[in-house]
Formats: sequence, structure tokens, C-alpha cells
Amino acid sequence: MTRFAAVNNSLSGQIPPSLGKLTELSILYLSMNSLSGPIPAEIGNCRSMTQLELYENQLEGPIPKELGKLRNLERLKLLKNFLTGEVPVEIWRIPTLETVLIDGNNLSGELPSEMTELRNLKNISLFDNRFTGIIPQGLGINSSLVLIDFTNNSFVGGIPPNICFGNQLIILDMGFNLLNGSIPPNLGNCSSLERVILQNNRLTGSIPEFAADSNIQFMDLSYNTLSGEVPSSLGNCVNVSMINWSNNRLSGEVPWQIGDLVNLQVLNLSHNNLYGPLPLEISKCAQLYVLDLGFNSFNGSIPVSLTNLTLLSHLLLQENRFTGGIPDSLLQIDRLIELQLGGNNLGGSIPSTLGAIVNLEILNLSGNELIGQIPPQFSNMLKLRNLDLSLNNLTGTVASLADLNSLLALNISYNHFTGPVPEKFLKFLNSSPSSFVGNPGLCISCSSCIASSVLERCSSSSSTKGSDKIKIVLIVVGSVLFCALVLLMLSCSARKCKRTKTDEGPSLHEGSSFLFNKVMEATENLNDKYAVGRGAHGTVYKASLSPAKVYAIKKLDFASQKGANLSMEREIRTLGRIRHRNLVKLTNFWLRSDYGLILYEYMENGSLHDVLHEIEPTPVLEWKVRYKIALGIAQGLAYLHDDCRPAIIHCDIKPRNILLDNDMEPHISDFGIAKLIDQFSASQCSAIMGTIGYMSPETAFTPRRSKESDVYSYGVVLLELITRKMALDPFPENTDIVNWVSSAVNNDYEIEAVCDPNLMSELMSSVEMEEVRKVLLLAIRCTAKEAGERPSMRNVVKELIDIKSNSGDLQKQWKS
Repeated sequence: MTRFAAVNNSLSGQIPPSLGKLTELSILYLSMNSLSGPIPAEIGNCRSMTQLELYENQLEGPIPKELGKLRNLERLKLLKNFLTGEVPVEIWRIPTLETVLIDGNNLSGELPSEMTELRNLKNISLFDNRFTGIIPQGLGINSSLVLIDFTNNSFVGGIPPNICFGNQLIILDMGFNLLNGSIPPNLGNCSSLERVILQNNRLTGSIPEFAADSNIQFMDLSYNTLSGEVPSSLGNCVNVSMINWSNNRLSGEVPWQIGDLVNLQVLNLSHNNLYGPLPLEISKCAQLYVLDLGFNSFNGSIPVSLTNLTLLSHLLLQENRFTGGIPDSLLQIDRLIELQLGGNNLGGSIPSTLGAIVNLEILNLSGNELIGQIPPQFSNMLKLRNLDLSLNNLTGTVASLADLNSLLALNISYNHFTGPVPEKFLKFLNSSPSSFVGNPGLCISCSSCIASSVLERCSSSSSTKGSDKIKIVLIVVGSVLFCALVLLMLSCSARKCKRTKTDEGPSLHEGSSFLFNKVMEATENLNDKYAVGRGAHGTVYKASLSPAKVYAIKKLDFASQKGANLSMEREIRTLGRIRHRNLVKLTNFWLRSDYGLILYEYMENGSLHDVLHEIEPTPVLEWKVRYKIALGIAQGLAYLHDDCRPAIIHCDIKPRNILLDNDMEPHISDFGIAKLIDQFSASQCSAIMGTIGYMSPETAFTPRRSKESDVYSYGVVLLELITRKMALDPFPENTDIVNWVSSAVNNDYEIEAVCDPNLMSELMSSVEMEEVRKVLLLAIRCTAKEAGERPSMRNVVKELIDIKSNSGDLQKQWKS
């Protein structure tokens, strides 16, 4: 027998070692079955074998080194099993090897230099394993590689400089590793190359120039630290359909040659430092359906010629410096699903033609200088799910939005809207009242509705004519009062009048005295028996006003300073406007001469520290709950770092500042408090912010905190979440949790040595075990000694989401 094939036949059990007696067997296909157990070493006796395919089974254990005896082997396909350990070096010494597909296992170790001597090697796929170390730098010199897929490992070092030496390379996938250095310049000259994925590494330097005969069709270089300009030779990539260079440090203008990419379907250059006007030639990319240029510094007007991109479904231009008006002709892009124009300097009124884009689901016009009323044609956008008009100068009523029954999120805050809020929007008012603030003329007309903390009930005036008269009277009275106020201020200034602040404190925007009295009554004037936590920033008390109204109240002590209360009030009001599902919601505040009180939502499950270390008996924390907590904290921090302007550095991320609600969703507390304390603290040591065990190494040299120091603290919290050990627990050799975990993992990658035993006993599938390993490696990267080597929180969120996605369909996409 020379060939044996039993593919996709529901075979089970182990592969019989007796197959090794078939010395003339040249082809063995047992793929896509349910075979288990180890690969028999006896197969190494089949000296005539040229093709061995055992993929998509349940095989486990190491790859036997005896397979190295198969000196005629050309194809080895062991992908999608549960194989572990290192690939025997004997495998890499088989001179006839052409294809090695061993992806989707739990293989580890480094790649030996022997693989660079394989002259026939064409296809090698190692993705989704645990390989480490430097990729042999001679790879590609002695062979004509066609496919390389090293995605989702932990390779370090640089990309081999001659990887396309044979000029036959078609696919190069090395994303989700720890690669550094620059992209080899000759990659741009590799005319055979069609697919390049280098995303989520640590690559630096510029993007190579592209040859005139470039055949690249797919390029993902996102989430690196690439710099320099977008090369004009990009125009040579006429076959490219997808470009994602987002989340780098690219600068300069987009070259006009972008218009030569007539097959381009997706262009994502977001989160860079690009500037200048958009080239008009971009409108020649007629196949575009996703254009994302957000979070750059583009300026000038939005080109009217963009309306030539009739296939666009996603147009994202937010957070730039565009000026002028919103083009009326956008209605021609009738396939638009998402339109992001927020955070620019756009003026004028909202074009009524936007209402003709009936497929629109997401519309963001926030943070501009728009005036006028909401066009009545908005009522035609019946598919609209998210609408953000906040931070403009819009006027009139919001009645034209009343028929948008598909809305799931609405933000109209900080405009000049007037009149009643449509009754169907009260659900938004209750769930997110901050989305309506800053509109003094808005009111609630529903008589049976619960009173809102941000909007008053509408007056009973019914006549429009009467309403106009009232407006005139109010204008006159307002003018008189304004003049009187000016005279009063001049009088006070002349007499150098000084207001003496009493213990009542400023009442503007503070909580009511009634609520204050209720809180003090509930805590018996902040009696210690109601204290539920103490920290560097103050004491936290539990205030139960009723079974349905339970709050946490933090008392902040600070020195009495001239103007301190007004300054602190501004800071707290700013913090109060911040809303995110993973940030504790600030409900109210009161300021006194030497202390302040801040009212928060109370979290019944306490802090992450309590759940991990204090509660007895120790609560069970399933992996899905730990992952949810890890992701939620990361999302909250990413919001503070990247979506708040200016960015908010927490300075004291630790388990005690992570509160858990009834659904075990995490909420970060004390954000922005460190800045308040630093400005107004009665202590002389206010420069020392943070908690020992969670403070990054560089804080020993400077009191200044950065986003990177928050990332370090987050990494320590992540380690606690997985190991269930406290940061200051005693560890071997008097080390700390960071060095203990790093040392254990770097030695043998056996995560069982450091993970919570209860967690290990729960993990029955290798998929979940792999997720834990990847999150642990991410935590180690977050706690890198050098601040520059830590990922941003935005990248952390992306990686956590991808870790979960990679367990399923995403791997199939990579494979295809």
C-alpha cells in the first residue's frame, strides 16, 4: 500500500502505531476526523512518505522527533489539533519539505536557524500558537517562499530582511506579535506580494516605497508606531482593495496619487497625525465603501467631490479641523450607513438634504459650530439608531426627531434647544440625563412623568402669542437685570468688596440642601460606622436614603485657599459631565470651607479587591467574568485617555478603585480625583500620587504621571485578576507580582504555575486556556519597565476584543 486516505469520515480513537509497518506508504490522509491521543512515533518508519496530513482532529501531546526520519516528506499538515511542546529540530532538517502547516495548536519554543536551509520551503503557517524568540533572519535567502503566516504568536525582533528574496512571496501575515524594528525596504519592491498583515506589533520607521509593478491587494499595518509620510508611490498599488494604516504616527499630507487606487474599497488612516486638505483625487476611488480619516488634523473644507463615491457606506471624518459647511450634496451618497463629522469646526446650518439619506443608522455632528434648527426632513431617517448633535449652537425644538422610532442613543446636550422633549425620548432622559444638559429652554411636558434632575417641567402657557409676549418681557427684564449687575460689580470693585464664604458654600450646580441633609441624616453626620472604605483621597461612606436609593459618598479633605471652592467646583462639574458605562457616575457634590463631599452610585458587589481577596467564603469568579472585568476596566481607561479632552490620567488604578455592579460590570472610581487633591490637598505630599505596588518604575524619578503609568497600573490589576494574589503579597526571592509572573512565564510558558488554581480547575477547553495565556501576556506587556514599550489603552481594548474573537471565526478569516 502506498496511499491511505480517510478524510472526514468521523473516525475516532487513536492512530494505530502499526501504521509504521507500512514502509512503502507515501501518502497518509487522516484529516477532519475525531482522532485523539498522540501522533505515533512509529510513523517515522514510513521512509517513503511524502505527504502527511492529520489536520482538524483532536491529537495531543508533542510532535514526535521520529518524524524527522521521513527524509522524503514534502507536505506536513498538522493544523487545528491540540499539539503541545516544541517542534523537533529534526523536522526542520528534512531537506524536501515544501509545506509546513501546524497552526492552531499550542506549540511553543523558538524557530531554529536550520529552517533557513530548506531550499524547497514554500508555505509555512504557524499562526495561533505560542512561538517565541526571534524569527531567523536568514529566512527567505535559500528558498522561494510563497506563504508565511506567523500571526498571533509572541515573536520578537525584526522581520527577516530578505523574506521576499525569491520574489515569489504572495502572503505575509505576521500580525499580533511583538515584532519591532522597521519594515524591510525591499518588501515594497516584492512584485509578487498580494497580502501583507503586520498589524498589532511594535514596528517603527517609515512605510517602504512601492515598486511600479506592485501587485499588493490587502495591507494592514495598523496599531504600530510607524512614522513618516504616506509615500506617493502608494499610487503604484493599483490592485489594492484594502488599506488599514490606522493607529500609527504617520504625518504630512495624503498624496494626490491616492486617486490612482481605482480598486480601493476600504481606506483607514485614522488615529495618525496627518494634516492638510483632503486631495480632490480621492473622489476617483469609485469603489470605496469605507473611508475612515478620523482623529487626524485634516483641514479645509470637506470636498464636494466626495459625493462621487456613491458606494460609500461609512464616511468617518470626525476629530479633524475641517471648516466650512456640511456639503448639501451628501444626499447623493444614498448608501451611507454611518456619517461621522463630529469634533471639527464646521459651521452653518444642517443641510435639509441629509434627511434624504434614508439608510443612515449613525450620524455624529457633535462638537462643531452648527447653527439653526434641526431640519424637519430628519424625520425621514427611519433607520437612524445613533444621533449625536451635542456641543453646537443649534436652536428650535426637537420635535422633528419624534418619529425616529429606531433611535437607541441620542445626545443633544449643550445647544440652545427649547420646548418639550418628546415623550418617547424620556427613556433617554432617564438612562442618560447628561445627553440633554446645557439646553435651558428644554422641558418635560408629560404630567405623569418622573421629574428629571436636568430638565424642568414645561410651563402651562399655551398661546404662541402669549409666549412671544413673555419672551419680550423676559428680554426687557433680563436687560435691566444685566445693567444692574454691571453697576453692582463696578460698585463692589470700587469699594474693593470681598464676599466672605460661609459654611453654606456656593449653591450653583451643587446638590440641594435637602439632599445634603438626607445624606447627613442617613450617615449620622458621617459617622465612622457607615465608612466602607478609606484611601489616600479620603473616606467613603454608605448612605441609604431608601431601599431604592443607596449612594456612596466620598469626603475629600483640602486646605482652605482663596478661590479654591470655585476652582474645585469647575473641576467637579467637568468630571460630572463624563459618562461611560465603565466609569462610576458622579451624582452630586457639596463643597465646604475645608472639605468636599461627592455623591456616587453605590455598587452592591463592592470593589474588585473585596471580591478577589476579602469576601469569605471566596466567591467563584469564572473566566468569562474575569475577562468581562478586564475588558470593562480597559474600556473605561481608554475613554479617559483618548476620548476626554483634555485627557484624564487616573494616577491610582488598583482593585480598590474598581467597583462592581450587580452584573459584575466594572466601574472605575476616583478618576480625576488625583488632580483635585494635588491642587487643593491640605497635605504637603500631594505630589506623590498612586499606591505602592501599582506605581510604574518611572514614578521613582518624577512625580509626573502619564497615560503609560496608568497602563502599568492596569497591568498589575490584570495580574491580580488572573493570579488572585495581591500586588504586595510575599513572592519568592523578595520580588513583586510583576517580576514573579514574568519570570515564571518567560521560563516555560506554563501559566498553571501562576494562575489562580480555582481558575485552572474551571478551564476545560484549550480555547479558554489560550485566552487566559494571551491576557496574561498582555498584562506582562502592560507592565514593561520602559514606558514606551507599553501598549496604549486603546490598543489594549483592541487586543482583548481580538483575543475573544480569535477563538472563533476570526481565525478562519486569517486562514483564508
